Amino acid sequence: MNYRIVAFLLGELCRTLGIALCVPFILALLWGDPCRVAFAETIVLTAVISYLLINYGKADSKDNITFREGVAVVSGAWVLLTFLGGLPYYFGNILDLVSAVFESISGFTTTGATTITQIVAVPKSMLFWRSMTHWMGGIGIVVWFIALLPNLGTGVVHMYNAEVTGATDDRVLPRIKTTSVALCKIYVGLTTILAILLFGAGMNVFDSITHAFSTIATGGFSSYDTSIVYFKSPLIEMIIAVFMILAGGNFALYFSVGSKGIKELWHDTEFFSYIAIVVVVTLLITGNLAAKTGMGLVEAARYAFFQVASIISTTGFVSNDFDVWPPFSKYMLVMLMFIGACAGSTAGGIKVSRIVILFKTAVAEIKRVLHPSAIFSVKMSGKSVPLSVITGISRFFFLYMLLFAILTLLLASTGLTVTDSMGAIAATISSVGPALGIAGATCTYAPIAPFGKIVICLAMLLGRLELFTLMVLIRPEFWRSTRNW
Repeated sequence: MNYRIVAFLLGELCRTLGIALCVPFILALLWGDPCRVAFAETIVLTAVISYLLINYGKADSKDNITFREGVAVVSGAWVLLTFLGGLPYYFGNILDLVSAVFESISGFTTTGATTITQIVAVPKSMLFWRSMTHWMGGIGIVVWFIALLPNLGTGVVHMYNAEVTGATDDRVLPRIKTTSVALCKIYVGLTTILAILLFGAGMNVFDSITHAFSTIATGGFSSYDTSIVYFKSPLIEMIIAVFMILAGGNFALYFSVGSKGIKELWHDTEFFSYIAIVVVVTLLITGNLAAKTGMGLVEAARYAFFQVASIISTTGFVSNDFDVWPPFSKYMLVMLMFIGACAGSTAGGIKVSRIVILFKTAVAEIKRVLHPSAIFSVKMSGKSVPLSVITGISRFFFLYMLLFAILTLLLASTGLTVTDSMGAIAATISSVGPALGIAGATCTYAPIAPFGKIVICLAMLLGRLELFTLMVLIRPEFWRSTRNW
């Protein structure tokens, strides 16, 4: 392990965070918010840490980055930067230290779970920073870093792959830096379009920008305690719902659509399956709400479509209290939490591509039992899926469910019921945010004990980095071995 190059890159990332913190600090000065001191203190501390790390690692800054350095930088960046990003909440006396780090991790991982009980009482500049952490973390801290900084050498591919994980290697272009720039352009473009549409639909400038940040990042932080319910606008709900679905799609696929045409969307098995799931589940929940709650079909369809889009994209916005919906509808939403959206998106969850491949693999195995001599292949978008990918997905699914069970057990040890524990872990490991029960649609994670919040922080980080990037750090040979990986 080349600790100097790891320290140098972490220092550069800290410097990038410090520059980002200047935005809410300037806003706090302009608006006269009292939290300007908290931002100033955080910027100074971040600058000091950045200087120390860069100074220590500067001598080896040109060294090549191997797999181990790439994983160490990505994992270290998410831990260090989320800690520093939570300090404004703590220095501003808004949250205690554990809750502040929780809020920051929830922001950067685009989970959207909150421990703030009165959002409207929080200064606007702090709310802007809160949504800004969503936007920075949505496409990935390291992706922004690669796109904005000078070329870091061929080894940067390991950093990119450690953060932008998925069922397959889905790079847009051959060069990682060029890929990162292309993804950022799409990301910024969608955010800009959405902010303009929301402003035109009746939101003020502040709300339109912060909600655009949260939507495109599939995060879910709102400027109001009642989330999207506050606006009482079917038009705003529809605009946000459509963009949540778009944000849940593969950004690399959108690049292909720009160069090859709209037909690329429907030739992609994952995107087609993603839209099919949205349509089918929306119809099922609409029927269930209309039959069990007395809602009219139009009203039921409005709430069902928004909430399905919100949960499958793992955004977590709320337009209606789904915690009081019939059991069937709530069960469907929980299933969507685990499924998530497409690989290559800003969403969390297992991902639709993995679910489709697992389903097709199960069907192929059933056919093989009936026809032992036949050869069956699993295909995605007309191409056969390699056995190594199927094996990797099976391992990922097993580890995902195993960690879900372990984290649920740890959270239950704090005194929460099994249902509350399962709901909270399902919602946070999948980066959804709102769960059922104690952390339901109209509740926060504030009542959970500090140890429980730490467990949930771990769940959010594991879910954002798709397990393996963090899990590999617990292997002793990762730190002991001197060979390049």
